[in-house]
Amino acid sequence: MRVDEVTPNVDSAALLAGAQFVDAFRIATARPDLDARHAAEAMVARQPRWIEWLLALRNFIVAPLGLKTSGAADGATRDMIGIFPVVSETPERLVAGFNDKHLDFRLVVDVASAGAVRSITATTLVLTHNWFGRAYLAVILPFHRLIVPAMLRKAGR
Repeated sequence: MRVDEVTPNVDSAALLAGAQFVDAFRIATARPDLDARHAAEAMVARQPRWIEWLLALRNFIVAPLGLKTSGAADGATRDMIGIFPVVSETPERLVAGFNDKHLDFRLVVDVASAGAVRSITATTLVLTHNWFGRAYLAVILPFHRLIVPAMLRKAGR
């Protein structure tokens, strides 16, 4: 399944004011029953081993630095998609993400119909807070550009 990088079509100011990084990837699917929640759940469920390994390595490295390894708040019950708290949701759009001391991020999953074909777009927004956030984003970006399309392919099946 082909994933295309597309121009982000979101209101960045409303989703994450001041975001310095925004990108988007899109895939087409013939799944007529797909909504944004089911697409997001399919994206984060049962990751390929290489993604699980990269996330485990990331968590091992950043945990001693006091960075979050999940958006789950201690003791709080939240609607979650994988490790991401849901910020807002409609059948066509799910916004997830959390804020941390180095950066804030949002993952926006949009599902739209065009005849018999539905498109799933994953948009990522990042607002860095300091030099560490900017360095972290620079290191993680090449992996992000591999991981998001791999996740989208799972949702398109």
